[in-house]
Amino acid sequence: MTCDEIEVPKEVRPFMLKHAKETRLGHKNGAKRQYRYGNLHIREYDDKFLVHMDRVDPLKNPMGHLLCDAPEVLVGLTGAVAGGAKVAFHLYNKSNKTKKDVQLCAAAGLMSSLAIGYLGYKLAKSAKGK
Repeated sequence: MTCDEIEVPKEVRPFMLKHAKETRLGHKNGAKRQYRYGNLHIREYDDKFLVHMDRVDPLKNPMGHLLCDAPEVLVGLTGAVAGGAKVAFHLYNKSNKTKKDVQLCAAAGLMSSLAIGYLGYKLAKSAKGK
């Protein structure tokens, strides 16, 4: 639970907003399900709900949501694209440029983009404190 979340035990008050919609948007953080109602983000666990307000509704403004509420995702994506491309082009420029070389460079770029993107995401999330 982060400092901006409110915990609502199910046995104290079994609630769910009538108009909230189940969603896949957002980090589940071990929740069974998650819901959104505008800026309200609700995670459902076996024994409780964790509720917080996002600054920007991801359904209305996805880029604004990433910038304000989930910048670690943008850091990871940017690192993946930039890092993977850098590795692929570096290897390609040193290769004989055969079809097999191109395939190997693309595979190396893809693999490195996954690693670099994940590392960037984890570092940014750690720096964010969540």
